[in-house]
Order: sequence, then structure tokens, then C-alpha cells
Amino acid sequence: MTDHFDALETRDPAAREAALMAALPAQMAHAKHASNAFGQILKNVNPGTVTCRQVLASLPVTRKHELLERQQACRSAGGNVFGGFSAIDFGSHMPRVFSSPGPIYEPEGRASDYWRMARAIFAAGFRPGELIHNSFSYHFVPAGSMMESGAHALGCTVFAGGTGQTEQQVQAMRELRPAGYIGTPSFLKIIVEKAVAMGVALPGVTKAMFGGEAFPPSLRDWFAGHGIAGYQCYATADLGLIAYETAAREGLVLDEGVIVEIVRPGTGDPVADGEVGEVVVTTLNPDYPLIRFGTGDLSAVLSGTCPTGRTNTRIKGWLGRADQTTKIRGMFVHPGQVADIIKRFPEVVRARLVVSGEMAKDTMTLMVETACSGPDALALKIGEAIRDVTKLRGQVELVLPGTLPNDGKVIEDARSYK
Repeated sequence: MTDHFDALETRDPAAREAALMAALPAQMAHAKHASNAFGQILKNVNPGTVTCRQVLASLPVTRKHELLERQQACRSAGGNVFGGFSAIDFGSHMPRVFSSPGPIYEPEGRASDYWRMARAIFAAGFRPGELIHNSFSYHFVPAGSMMESGAHALGCTVFAGGTGQTEQQVQAMRELRPAGYIGTPSFLKIIVEKAVAMGVALPGVTKAMFGGEAFPPSLRDWFAGHGIAGYQCYATADLGLIAYETAAREGLVLDEGVIVEIVRPGTGDPVADGEVGEVVVTTLNPDYPLIRFGTGDLSAVLSGTCPTGRTNTRIKGWLGRADQTTKIRGMFVHPGQVADIIKRFPEVVRARLVVSGEMAKDTMTLMVETACSGPDALALKIGEAIRDVTKLRGQVELVLPGTLPNDGKVIEDARSYK
């Protein structure tokens, strides 16, 4: 039995990169033509020139809040419910529509394994001919459908368990004897604990694929103690699968159908490998062709390749949220403003705005990494830029390069909320 879902997973990295970059201009042209939103966003972009990551990085990032704002504006005007981002419309090309908090509405196209989840399900140990107990929600949000369509593409049968009704979940597992579970780790823990309380053994459930929640090592070990090997995947309702865990348990391997960048929060500027930043994704999905979509999630690239033989780039997994907007003395300050400040000073390597004190008596200090001489003059100029951009006064503290933590934080709220 093969250890890989398909030959794409073990391609030479250079061949993979060449294939992705070769597909990019056509996807850009399609998005610009078939999606009204990207027709506007990319109006001054020639798709034929977008053939490498350097050019891609020069394009604007569309973040989730911007997608929501466009959807809301279009709906208020009686226009397209998807804000012009979808390349398909209601009817035979769109069998389902889902909703995420906002609400943001997402289309589902007719392609087999539309969300590309089969690859992650395979990596979690599931194989054709098995029964999977799917406890992701089947209403409003797409999670249940995402996993079911992936399982079907893999050749598995699905029990649509959904959420809630814990005793019935235990009964179904006992009688149907599924090979494993797909859903949130917290709900499977509840099911297993309920089974123990009921005196019901579930020996068939030996593997699980989790999503939607953090899956720390302590919880992984808890499941292992109950005979269940759990693996996590990283997916969103907008993009489908982004990355997935393998048996090596060394980060998450990127999916083959997306182009992923890690950028400095508040900007579209890629960071060096290993540095924490926001996950920005360009999908090759023709039905919902999102270009440089900012997920708002933080992660970082891991060096090297997966010991399982998969050669795609690995990321560390979910490391927090990139939207660190905070209110200081009645004014909102967001990471993009910090980026605007430091762009004015080529001597600055990185910066971090630290908000301290108590609410209504707070102070902000911009910690600036720089190796330049004449720090007093530089600090004075940066202080002026802080007031110019944020309309607030702030202190400046210059530190040596490498001093600030590599955690993706641009704004740190260290205030006391007593």
C-alpha cells in the first residue's frame, strides 16, 4: 500500500514550483475576468506578467474583513451575495452555499473533492473502503461537506454524525464500527469519555483527523492512551485545505493546490523562512479564485522536507491571529500603521508596538530593531512618524537586531485590565 496520496506529493520541489508558477498567469486572468471583485482589485495588473513569487508579492492582499465588507456592501445594494468574488452563480454549477461568522457566504462548486480534503484524510491514515464517522457540522458552515466530499473522493463511506447527541454518537460508533473519526478533538474526547462512562468499548476507532481547534501534544497523547492516532489539518471555509499533518508529526505539509506566502502582519511583504507572519494564500480553484487572500492566521515556514518523503514546504501550524488591532486612548491602532511607520526608515529591521499601563492611562512604546548609529536622532524622527500616522504620542526604544521575539506580534497589548 502506497504511503502517499499521489505522485504530486513527492515531486522535485523545483518542478512543483515551476508548475505552480506556470498555472498562475491563467488563474490571474480568470480571476480578473470571471470575478467582478478581482476585476477591480487587479484592474492595473497584467496577468501575463505574474510568473514568479516576486511579482505575486507586489499584488494587494485581500483580507477576510475586506471580503466581508464587499459582501455586505453588495448585499445592501441588492447585488451579488458573494461580493463579486465567486466566478460561479446559483444553479447547476453551485450545488450548495455555506455561511461562516460575519456572515460570510461561501460557494461550493461541482468539482470532485472541491475542498481538496482527500489528501489530508489519506495522510491521517484513512484508506479506500473504510467507514468514517464525520462529526463536523452539516448546517450553515461547510466543514461537514468539506470532509464528506474528501472522504468520498478517497473511496470511503461516511456516517454523517454531525454535532451533539453524545450517547447516540457512541451507539453509532459501537454498532457501525467505523475505522476512525473526523471532527474537532474536543468532541471526540467527549465521545470517548461518554463511552467509558457507559461501559462501551470502541476498539474500531483507531485514527482521527482533527480540525477547527488547537490540537496540543497533551491532547494527542491523551488520544494515544485510548488507542487513537490523531492528526490535524489546516483548512478554511474560503480556501479549503491549506496544509496537513503527516505521520512524521513535524509541522504541516502544504497542499498541492495552493500557493502560500508568509507575510509581515499588516503588509503584503513576505518574511524570511522561519519568521512568524500571516498566512496568505492564492488558490487555483477556478470557481472561487482567491488571489493573495489573507487568512489572518499566523505561522512560519519550517526548513527541510518531511521525513515521510513529501517534498512540499512545511509550516509550523497555527500560531495565533495576525489581526492585532487595539484601541489606545480612544483610537484604533492596527499592524498596517506600524508597517507604514517603519517603511519610512530603511535603517529599521523590525518593530513591535507595546501598549502598557492601565486602561485610560495607557502608554505605547515602539520597540525598534536597528544597527544604525546616531540613535537619538533616529528615535526622534520615528516618534514624529508615530504621531503622524496614529495621531497619538508614543515613545521609541531602539534595540539591536534579533532582540524582538519571533512570534509574529506587531502590536503587544500588555495593559492591566483589573
